[in-house]
Amino acid sequence: MKKWITFALAFCMLLSLLGIQTPVQAAGFVDVPSRALNEVNYLVQGGVVQGSSPTTFNPYQTITRAEAATFVGRAIQLDGTKRQTRFNDVNPGSFAAGYIESIAAKGIMSGDSSGKFSPEKLVTRGEMAIIIAKAFGYTGNAETALMNLGIASGMSNGSFGSSQTITRADFAVFLSRAINPDFRLKQSVTFSSKLKSTANNLNIRTGPSTAYPSIGKIPAGTSVTGAFSVGGWMFVKTGSVTGFISTYYLSGSTGSGTVTEPATPPASPAPPAAEIDSRIPTQTIILDPGHGGTDPGAVNGSLREKDIVLNVGLKVNKLFEQTPFKVKMTRSTDTFIKLADRSAFAKNNKGNVFVSIHVNSSTNSSANGTETFYYAAGNPYVTDSKLLSSKIQARMLEAWGLKDRGIKNGNLSVLRENNMPAALAELGFISNAGDSAKMKNEAALSKISVAIYNGILDYYKAKGYDITALYR
Repeated sequence: MKKWITFALAFCMLLSLLGIQTPVQAAGFVDVPSRALNEVNYLVQGGVVQGSSPTTFNPYQTITRAEAATFVGRAIQLDGTKRQTRFNDVNPGSFAAGYIESIAAKGIMSGDSSGKFSPEKLVTRGEMAIIIAKAFGYTGNAETALMNLGIASGMSNGSFGSSQTITRADFAVFLSRAINPDFRLKQSVTFSSKLKSTANNLNIRTGPSTAYPSIGKIPAGTSVTGAFSVGGWMFVKTGSVTGFISTYYLSGSTGSGTVTEPATPPASPAPPAAEIDSRIPTQTIILDPGHGGTDPGAVNGSLREKDIVLNVGLKVNKLFEQTPFKVKMTRSTDTFIKLADRSAFAKNNKGNVFVSIHVNSSTNSSANGTETFYYAAGNPYVTDSKLLSSKIQARMLEAWGLKDRGIKNGNLSVLRENNMPAALAELGFISNAGDSAKMKNEAALSKISVAIYNGILDYYKAKGYDITALYR
């Protein structure tokens, strides 16, 4: 990997000797200075940063808190789904809304006492250091950590320049150095985690996503040493090659390679797209959290159906976003969507599977249990819809252990008006004390989300797809 960086630097030096001055072209941009060329190219390749147009990156423009949250969120693979946030000055439709909420949830960035995030406020070098240190798990003083790791350097006067605002180009440089040690100003990683590969022809990539090219393959059982993780990827060394491998395909201790760079991969990250059934990227999953906005659905005190099912829908969406499946949500915020518009959305997005998520209610508080519906009358996809329903139902029963109310034929609009295999899952009864207790428990909601995800995978497995590596 160092060879292509060295080549690019040498090329830039040659241009300088010939009297050709910066800016030079990076990733189609005509305004990126040579000092940031490789780093901007690297982040663009991984989908971490984007330009303001196809040809301009605006490298000297100061970066806002919204942009910083987005860049870092993409880098460490957080959920960027646009949605309502905890901040009263962040529009749910903003490009950065999802990343702002995800980053706040992880304690990487926060708002003020009045509940404002100040998305348009400019970021200083000192704030940049804190954001990157928290995002990548560096301990101690943030500025010192970045200096010691070779991620940042001081100003000409010997200070860090903490109060100075930072440009898009400089932020890209520091972020790329945090991700990939080959960009750093000095060698600062130690490979000490003893790991083994668990899949044949496993790709080693130049960056932590399948967007980055493979620089080699290793067979199952190969010993590698790990240094640190970025999202669901580990920076490893095997022989003379260093690069990133999905932690899904590594066994053994994934502890930190240094005291300042702990590896904290998410639980059971999904495998990279290039390693599984090639048909999967052609499949689009439509997730439909019921109700929303002015329609709360079933209510029990402060517990509202629209909130429960949106929470679950977003969690299922997050799981599928880490796979090669395409996934679309009829709503990802607290918005009212008409029934006809839900099925129209599924058709317009060429869905292959439609799953609507609801909770039940009854005037009889003893009514309880889980059930799943499909539509049979005149439905050309009745067999597949019934199969999909049965798989989801089985997984939900396993997850929550509630009464099995079975799979049923239901003449429901979102099922009836669809032109694809479709199921509607009723998680449990909000009106029942036992069922609703699970709906108030975040761990239980995460568990039922994984169940729906695995149930959909079970359907694809029954249809002959090789999805074994994707299970949670």
